[in-house]
Amino acid sequence: MQILLAIFGISLLVIVHEAGHYLMARAFGIRVTRFSIGFGPVLAKYQPKDSPTVFQICAIPFLAYVMIAGMNPADEVDPKDPELYPNKGIIARTLTIFGGPFANYLAASIMIFALAITAGLPVNDVSEPMVVGDIMPGSPAAQSGLQPDDVILQAAGKKIRNVRELIDATSPRPNLPTQYLVSRAGKVLPPITITPRAEGKTGKIGVAPKLIYRTLAVREAAVLAVIRPFELTVANLQGMADLVARRTTEGITGPVGMGKLVAQQAEKGVFAFVGILIMISVALGLFNLLPFPALDGGRLMFLAYEVITRRRPNERIEAAVHAVGLLFLLGVIALVTLRDVVG
Repeated sequence: MQILLAIFGISLLVIVHEAGHYLMARAFGIRVTRFSIGFGPVLAKYQPKDSPTVFQICAIPFLAYVMIAGMNPADEVDPKDPELYPNKGIIARTLTIFGGPFANYLAASIMIFALAITAGLPVNDVSEPMVVGDIMPGSPAAQSGLQPDDVILQAAGKKIRNVRELIDATSPRPNLPTQYLVSRAGKVLPPITITPRAEGKTGKIGVAPKLIYRTLAVREAAVLAVIRPFELTVANLQGMADLVARRTTEGITGPVGMGKLVAQQAEKGVFAFVGILIMISVALGLFNLLPFPALDGGRLMFLAYEVITRRRPNERIEAAVHAVGLLFLLGVIALVTLRDVVG
């Protein structure tokens, strides 16, 4: 069930992304010939009366795509056809491309608002005592046998009352064996030795405190629904910068790793499941806005070139650039997926 929920959740976010492209294109009178949920042989399809779009569900109902008439630079374009993508103005084409990422950010905001006024959202209040919430798989804490709901009482001989004191005691000790005193189900365990992993000059054992949830008033929830996606975007960008600085791919995960993560959260309940979908929706929107060929951001870069130079880029060059970018992305996804499967 968790696997099915993971597939459903990730596919839903991609469908939302493609729906953003579709709705924006139709708003500007651009013809969309196909809206497909999944890939492979078509199981069912429907074309509304007076609509140019065929809506279909395929045998592999994972992810989604839309076909916008004339968007492929290799397509033959009739300059007299007003419903083709290339024959529209720069604003219509830009907003059609931007519609996908915007839909993901909007979906994240809606989910944040819904959670905030119903189940509540995690707050930044420092809880006492230091109860372990999530444990990062493969982290020093996980390898030591630490478990969720354990209470950390001491670290390196220092009394621990909350997560801030745990960070203060752990951070100065990268790669140094450190004793932690832990209580489990009301009983104090023998001291546990954990060696914090070095991340830069900081030691980390890979635990997060158990979160405190609080429901919000409608106005406060609406403000948070706007602010939180921005905060997540900043955090994602900082994470990307850290990966580049450390020249590592440790933080990159593919469809398999993402599916595992969503499945793990689904096992914890509906609110944890929605919470991870919020994070992925923002990440999907941001990723597609990166100025890289084959992504929405890459197409926006060519549109920016058109605005600056007041002339359209060579269609063959643009098609070649996107093709190379797509091959590169597929290669990275394949390698990361292989690592997720083997790992």
